[in-house]
Amino acid sequence: MKSAFFALVAVSLLTGSALAQTPAAPAAAPTVPAKAPVVRTAKSLDCSKEADAKSLHGKPRKHFMSSCKKA
Repeated sequence: MKSAFFALVAVSLLTGSALAQTPAAPAAAPTVPAKAPVVRTAKSLDCSKEADAKSLHGKPRKHFMSSCKKA
């Protein structure tokens, strides 16, 4: 009787681990195509050099670059 009980316990332990759910595999991250390098015009580069010389950053630089490229 004892051996049948131990056999039943052993079988239930073995099948319990076999029936346990395995964690789902993480979803593969979508691949993002590489961005093409930004082509800057000569005017844009000249305006950027001027903005660097004036130590402009942030919104003042953005405003300056916009007006410089339009001129």
